[in-house]
Amino acid sequence: MSATEQTSDPIDILIVGSGGREHALALALAASPRCGSLYIAPGNGGTAEVGENVALNAEDPEQVAAFARETGCGLVVIGPEAPLVAGVADAVRNEGIPCFGPGAAGAQIEGSKRFSKQMMDRAEVPTAAWASFTDEDQALAYVREHAHPVVVKADGLAAGKGVIIADHTKEAEEAIHSCFSGAFGSAGTTVVIEEMLTGPECSLLAFIDGKSMYPMLTSQDHKRALEGDEGLNTGGMGAYSPVPIVTDAEYEAMVDAMERTVAAMADEGIDYRGCLYGGFMLTPQGPQVLEFNARFGDPETQVVLPLLKTDLVDVMLAVADQRLHEIELSWDEGSALTVVLTSAGYPGSYECGKRISGIDKASLLPGITVYQAGTALTDEGDLITSGGRVLAVTAVASSLEAARERAYEACDLIGFEGKTLRRDIGVRALAGRSAWA
Repeated sequence: MSATEQTSDPIDILIVGSGGREHALALALAASPRCGSLYIAPGNGGTAEVGENVALNAEDPEQVAAFARETGCGLVVIGPEAPLVAGVADAVRNEGIPCFGPGAAGAQIEGSKRFSKQMMDRAEVPTAAWASFTDEDQALAYVREHAHPVVVKADGLAAGKGVIIADHTKEAEEAIHSCFSGAFGSAGTTVVIEEMLTGPECSLLAFIDGKSMYPMLTSQDHKRALEGDEGLNTGGMGAYSPVPIVTDAEYEAMVDAMERTVAAMADEGIDYRGCLYGGFMLTPQGPQVLEFNARFGDPETQVVLPLLKTDLVDVMLAVADQRLHEIELSWDEGSALTVVLTSAGYPGSYECGKRISGIDKASLLPGITVYQAGTALTDEGDLITSGGRVLAVTAVASSLEAARERAYEACDLIGFEGKTLRRDIGVRALAGRSAWA
């Protein structure tokens, strides 16, 4: 029996990361009576109001583990993918500290798209036909011989931007050349090329403790920068949960695909403890896996966690201790929708240092939470922009329509120079499945 099982005393917690997801995690964990001191490394302007931001290199396993050990943390929660791929969770567990997040072996499910597709094949889960290449000429020959559209993906981590949909051969060639010419750094030294699937996209997150899997609510991100799902891929421009167009049969098929994948990883000797994110396309033939991520999504976290009624500290400790079967998840029956406010120019070049106003007014609206992502505090205490995705404005309401209306009402109260947003988050869902025809 672990120490965390024997007591219900408050524990100190370290969250690794600096985005809107980490602000959402911080608020959810801080709401628990089990939460003592809360540290966020490196954090942002929003997390500084919830706990203590600490200047750690999030991708340095030994530095993170040493801080958790020296401060007596009883739980470490790793938000982003890069620290997971770097093995931060392994280093923390080696110190005997409960950790929420898979080790480096499990994080390969996101860190390498080729590894992920190979695991899907072993698990016999539905996914797009694919091929991988380490040679540019071979990749070019492949796309010249196959029907289009295709999806060209940098194999490694590319902050959600290493995926290019190519409608024609020339676009595919340009995408391949971009990968191999270093546009995504070492992430593009291997390229995965997939057939293009059609249908609505849907995300399903799940708590995994290596033995049990508890699925969360469905959610749907809006990846493209511009309204009407046009423009470049981004880290996410908005999301909502749950997804009303998903049928019971589709939900069961998604859960089955994730359970198969977790079992396949276990067969490979991978002890996966944390969140598994399944990205699906709801095709006419049924759900097919687009990708797996080894952590909470961003901005999906900002719409899923506000609907979770179960104490998140209890859930994460149960995952870390492989006691997930002792937990019962309870969910709010309403809906949540978040709109991401970005800096002008994102996902390309953008300026930082713009003063942000209106968050206090927006937060007074019923059901509104403003999660900070690309923000920082000046020495004078002013909140300024420090990234491309600046804020995620989330509304929780009794219906998706009401949540959408309230979220945009709050967005209009917030200002900063260059503020950009999509005005169509959730529109298709309100129109029904036919909106994707």
